[in-house]
Amino acid sequence: QVQLAESGGGLVQAGGSLRLSCAAPSGRTFSTIAMGWFRQAPGKEREFVATISGAGATYYGDSVKGRFTISRDNAKNTVTLQMNSLKAEDTAVYYCAARSSTSLSSWRAGDYDYWGQGTQVTVSS
Repeated sequence: QVQLAESGGGLVQAGGSLRLSCAAPSGRTFSTIAMGWFRQAPGKEREFVATISGAGATYYGDSVKGRFTISRDNAKNTVTLQMNSLKAEDTAVYYCAARSSTSLSSWRAGDYDYWGQGTQVTVSS
């Protein structure tokens, strides 16, 4: 079982920035695990935000391209989501996710085996 812990959510004004972090437990070869960020707003389905492969290849959802950046630090077992130029529509609970059996990234939520409990991001307009 892999437990993921998100941090960094909060309240920010439109146009501002936030940085989310996700810590994975030690004891695994973190570089072999693909990681992703998803979000879910009230009344909406879970939405793909960004993913990063074990090798560092990144992919983004269309709504966040050019504004969000996903990165990973394999030495610290962490993945980070830097969110800039935030909009009110970015308001959601953000979830960190991990694929246990492959380093290949995916935009499909169903491909992820482990999830964090989520962190709230609220952008005021």
